[in-house]
Amino acid sequence: MGSVIKLVVLGIIAVFAALAANFARDVAYQVNALTVLAVAIGMFLYTIKTWDIRPVSADGGPAPATGYMDDVIRAGVIATGLWGIVGFSAGVYIAFQLAFPELNWGLSFTSFGRLRPLHTSAVIFAFGGNALICTSFYVVQRTCAARLWGGNLAWFVFWGYNLFIVLAATSYVLGGSQSREYAEPAWHIDVWLTIVWLAYLAVFMGTLIKRKEPHIYVANWFFLSFIVTVAMLHVVNNLAVPVSIWGSESYSLFSGVQDAMTQWWYGHNAVGFFLTAGFLGMMYYFVPKQAGRPVYSYKLSIIHFWALIFLYIWAGPHHLHYTALPDWAQTLGMAFSIMLWMPSWGGMINGLMTLNGAWDKLRTDPVIRMLVVSVGFYGMSTFEGPMMSIKAVNSLSHYTDWTIGHVHSGALGWNGMITFGALYFLVPRLWNAKRLYSLQLVSWHFWLATIGIVLYAASMWVTGIMEGLMWREYDAQGFLVNSFADTVAAKHPMYVVRGLGGVMYLTGAAIMCFNLWQTARGRLRDEPVPVGATIAAE
Repeated sequence: MGSVIKLVVLGIIAVFAALAANFARDVAYQVNALTVLAVAIGMFLYTIKTWDIRPVSADGGPAPATGYMDDVIRAGVIATGLWGIVGFSAGVYIAFQLAFPELNWGLSFTSFGRLRPLHTSAVIFAFGGNALICTSFYVVQRTCAARLWGGNLAWFVFWGYNLFIVLAATSYVLGGSQSREYAEPAWHIDVWLTIVWLAYLAVFMGTLIKRKEPHIYVANWFFLSFIVTVAMLHVVNNLAVPVSIWGSESYSLFSGVQDAMTQWWYGHNAVGFFLTAGFLGMMYYFVPKQAGRPVYSYKLSIIHFWALIFLYIWAGPHHLHYTALPDWAQTLGMAFSIMLWMPSWGGMINGLMTLNGAWDKLRTDPVIRMLVVSVGFYGMSTFEGPMMSIKAVNSLSHYTDWTIGHVHSGALGWNGMITFGALYFLVPRLWNAKRLYSLQLVSWHFWLATIGIVLYAASMWVTGIMEGLMWREYDAQGFLVNSFADTVAAKHPMYVVRGLGGVMYLTGAAIMCFNLWQTARGRLRDEPVPVGATIAAE
């Protein structure tokens, strides 16, 4: 019966997608419809092919699933690595486009305006999102001693989420966008993501409910807050009225300053819950596991959780200083942003102090080194962010490259490095390898990534402050001294440095993918191995 229902649903989707492709009012929508049509037909044929292939028990009924559901996690690890290379490559390319505009090639689909959201979505949602999904599935099973709830629903989440990434990416390149920061996908893609995300919530919640451990470990609280809050943010920010069911274009339900406030309530909390809370769930599991030490203070981790999720949701207005947003709302956002410094640093201290009694591992274990540096970047970014939210500082920093430096020191340093550390932890265990293929390659990756981040962030800090000062320079008559073109010309050397930093970071990620691929194949590089580098069975 289940297969029949699946075939009927896929058939309906295929027919609707064919109609959508035929009546499409824009190319981006048409390509999205053809993509969905191809996926629906492929799944229809696959369902027919595998109709009678299912495990059975001794009594003839379906065999119960046993053990942890790790196949979907393996797929998530592979997707994380591949999307990371795609996202970092797009970032390097558009970085050099800003230094050398000729690289736009005069073509619409290779222009900075279309490739920039491709880069941000590939890094945040494809690389970061797949990392969060696969690590949350791994952590919730191990800490609950329970298999993922929902059977193949976890596979639906994985493939459905990656279909969302493909639809969004092709739409951007072909000009489909609703022009909302970190929320560019058109309305029909947003609807699909909502369905997938609710399935993700169901899998995670269902696993927590059927857990065999009485206590819900703190990492799961962070993962759950990330899933629930992102669902709320996504739905509210993307409320829109489509111009036609056969096209990408839509109009936001909000207008004017209300629209701006909704956008940055979403935008900052996408940072707060997608890029912070979710990755803190990773920190609270993988740092203690790799260090072989318990969390420094479990009580502090609980305080960290509740303080962070209460304060973060109010901080969005600091993106709208000196705008039409009422002054009280701007000040509210600034005040909560400053207060955020305290729980953020509480979490950073908790993560770092977890290494108490294991600091010697920093010399011999490049994976723990990567995890610790990521926590350090978390601390630095969560100090810089509140500082930049202060109106006096914001008047200089906002709209400049200082903001770009801040975002990337956090994204590359905190999100990227902790994801790399988690992947290095997961792959040997998921593929039953004795250890990583090469710890020396991990060290190469660590130093390339770290130096790349420093070059990127430092160049943007320098050029951003210079840019802000040039914009506010007046002569004796009260006229602006510098034109916008003057600031662009002055920034050129730092843009080249930024691009080179990106090349180093991308090279490190490519080394990681090679290292993990060889590890999954069971290869071991002939090199000196520190004591304790062998992976213990879990």
